[in-house]
Amino acid sequence: MSSTHINNLDTLQRLADIIESRKPANGGDPEKSYVSRLLHKGPDAFLKKIGEEATETVMAAKDVDHGGDPAKLVYEVADLWFHSMIALAHYGLKPSDVIEELARREGLSGLEEKALRKAQHRELTGD
Repeated sequence: MSSTHINNLDTLQRLADIIESRKPANGGDPEKSYVSRLLHKGPDAFLKKIGEEATETVMAAKDVDHGGDPAKLVYEVADLWFHSMIALAHYGLKPSDVIEELARREGLSGLEEKALRKAQHRELTGD
């Protein structure tokens, strides 16, 4: 694992730690912190932001398709990741949980993974 890769994971963990510290239950002040404000308002607030950021990400990608600045796409994906990390924190999850899921899927064909999920769903529901 390269030092850059480790530093990037460290960045995610540091950001997750900051988000965790901004939870109202941990003393986060909604008057002083954007993250605290979103968490204080509850899931509807940060889930709405995730939807907005996802839409902005799609629009930025479309712009890149037509000669737009790829840096704008990176900016919007960063916003999407950030707001998704707020949701993870709210639900007691961490970026490492997502990394583990991605690692689990590594080397697995997307089509195979989708078929496996469908088979598991059929087993659970008896369909």
